[in-house]
Amino acid sequence: MIPIEGSISGGTMPEPRPRRKLPTLSSITAFVERFLAGAGFDRAPWLAVVLGGGIVTWFALKSPWQWASAIGLGLLLALAGAALLRIEAEDPADDRPHLRAGMIALGLMFALGISLIWVRSEVVGAEAVDRPGVESVQGRVLAREDQPARDRVRLTMAVRDVSTGTARKIRVNVPLEYIDEGMAEGAILEMRVRMMPPASPMLPGGYDFARAAWFKGLAATGSLVGEIDIVQRSKNDSGLPVVQRFLSSHVRERLSGSPGSIAAAFASGDRGGISEADEEAMRDSGLTHLLSISGLHVSAVIAAGYIIALKLLALWPGLVLRVRLPVVAAGVGALVGIGYTLLTGAEVPTVRSCVGAVLVLIALAMGRDALSLRMVAAAAFFVMLFWPESLIGPSFQMSFAAVIAIVALHNCAPVRAFLAPREEDWAATISRRAFMLLVTGFVIEIALMPIVLFHFHRAGVYGALANVIAIPLVTFASMPLIAIALVFDTVGLGAPFWWLAGKSLELLLGIAHFTAEQPGAVNLMPQMSWLNYALFIAGSLWLALWKGGYRLLGFVPICAATIMLLLTPIPDVLISSDGRHVGITMEDKASGERRLLSLRDSRSSYSKDNLLELASVKSEAIPLADWEGAQCSNEFCVVTITRGARDWSLLMARNRERVEVRALAAACERADIVIADRWLPSSCRPKWLKADRNMLESSGGLAITLADRKVKTVASGQGAHGWWRGEPR
Repeated sequence: MIPIEGSISGGTMPEPRPRRKLPTLSSITAFVERFLAGAGFDRAPWLAVVLGGGIVTWFALKSPWQWASAIGLGLLLALAGAALLRIEAEDPADDRPHLRAGMIALGLMFALGISLIWVRSEVVGAEAVDRPGVESVQGRVLAREDQPARDRVRLTMAVRDVSTGTARKIRVNVPLEYIDEGMAEGAILEMRVRMMPPASPMLPGGYDFARAAWFKGLAATGSLVGEIDIVQRSKNDSGLPVVQRFLSSHVRERLSGSPGSIAAAFASGDRGGISEADEEAMRDSGLTHLLSISGLHVSAVIAAGYIIALKLLALWPGLVLRVRLPVVAAGVGALVGIGYTLLTGAEVPTVRSCVGAVLVLIALAMGRDALSLRMVAAAAFFVMLFWPESLIGPSFQMSFAAVIAIVALHNCAPVRAFLAPREEDWAATISRRAFMLLVTGFVIEIALMPIVLFHFHRAGVYGALANVIAIPLVTFASMPLIAIALVFDTVGLGAPFWWLAGKSLELLLGIAHFTAEQPGAVNLMPQMSWLNYALFIAGSLWLALWKGGYRLLGFVPICAATIMLLLTPIPDVLISSDGRHVGITMEDKASGERRLLSLRDSRSSYSKDNLLELASVKSEAIPLADWEGAQCSNEFCVVTITRGARDWSLLMARNRERVEVRALAAACERADIVIADRWLPSSCRPKWLKADRNMLESSGGLAITLADRKVKTVASGQGAHGWWRGEPR
């Protein structure tokens, strides 16, 4: 027999190729384990992220069965990790500690996050009043907030519902002329109040006051009708609220005008005296964070207490030899910070900042690295455990984003090398520090931009430059001068320091107004979707929390989110939840810029600002009746706009006067969209959409994109959460 060793052509036969094995579950888990082990994976920050992810999931899901299912999925993940631990016990060679511990911890944190916010909602949430109306109420004042810039005082009261006999919390705006000192915390007042249920968003993407009021326990807001009868005057002539009001009044007496209002905000947390023009200038210049008592202010106060205590204690030789002065100084700084937090109202941002600063003091006392992501994670854990609802607010997101950006930037090896001590003259050292301050400002602005765009639909361009000057000015000049002036006021010698503090605050306001008035200082963008925002946040967290070259993968979702944002269409038609306010985006043929046509020339700045922001229009709205091409009568307006290669006819009601049914039916038949703030008869049948009161009561406000016939509603983002009064969708 002749052995066959080759092919017909005489060559050798090729060996068969080995089949490529498909990845198994074991190989995938082994790859994940090697990846985590080699990446310097730090669990603590990511546990805080997952806890927050559970909280956000509760807000995003619509119904209780979905919330319960999500909790179950988290627990299943933890059980799967526990099962792997059991496998390890049976097979000692199988060693995947990172993956097992991660599965258990992440699953439990996710389930805990959903459970926390669900329980919080059930415990503190208050059912809103059914409808607007005028009621006579008697109740006890729980909190008083003076707002002299708006000529009013805001009272939060506990009143008893006459029909049900249950207590509820309401908030009432009272003109200053009706207020006296006896109407403080603890007073019992009787009055007539025009009450309104807390308002849901006017438009998709707008501010949800109903949700904020739900977690504050507010059942209604309103305004005074008539006069107030004092049943029992306040007996609370001491306590923190009284001290806070006295301090605020004293500061405004020593410094008049806008500087005095800003100084009162720094000293006591009272922002009620700041004018609307100054508020807008600070917002548009990117300096509004300076008005809220948060990280900058608390850190400055604690640092001052720490340094002063350390220097004074060092003058006592016997104490220096017996105790560790940094530990004692850290205790003094912590007490000073806690006192300042309580004095300024102990709002959630202030408490959050105080917790973070105290953790820094503990790290310093123990000789540990004070600026670490674990410290930030611990502060976030604390806040989310007690106030989980704060996670979805801009204050929480902006403050933690800024701190994470600072810590991540300064922990990078190139930055550490750049800031490392070296032999050089003082000019070079100052130059390096100033350059790093500018870079830090730009990094913070970039980190905050998606958050600002998502919540406020605007972003400042020159904020980083303004902050480079404003933050050192407030930290090293304005706040120390205010503190020194208050101390010297005890002996009647504070006037020179108040003058200097006033000049520094005039400079701060000058920077704010100058920056806000520059061309292109503010850019408006359309409403960002939740998916778009989630990609921004996920990419940013990956960049900040990961280590090594893998952190650059965070740019992938950030780039995708940026492209999505740039491709987001601006709504063509905006309709408020009550149907009264309609905005239509049009292009001005003369100037070529986008303009907003408004159905009603509303006096409400809230309504106008919502329409302009969500339409991404900077200039003032134009009344629809003044627009060329619009046809308006006393009852209706008709306008035709071109979108998506076709003309769209809109019919909009201007009032609630009776209209002949046949004429209305004929007009509706010719229109593509009909909008009204009243119920329209069934005979009104437009070609595409009838947005009357019947529809809007269940859908809420609308944002319509005509090219793709897309209608976004307020109700689509609400579900069965307690604060939403419409139908779940």
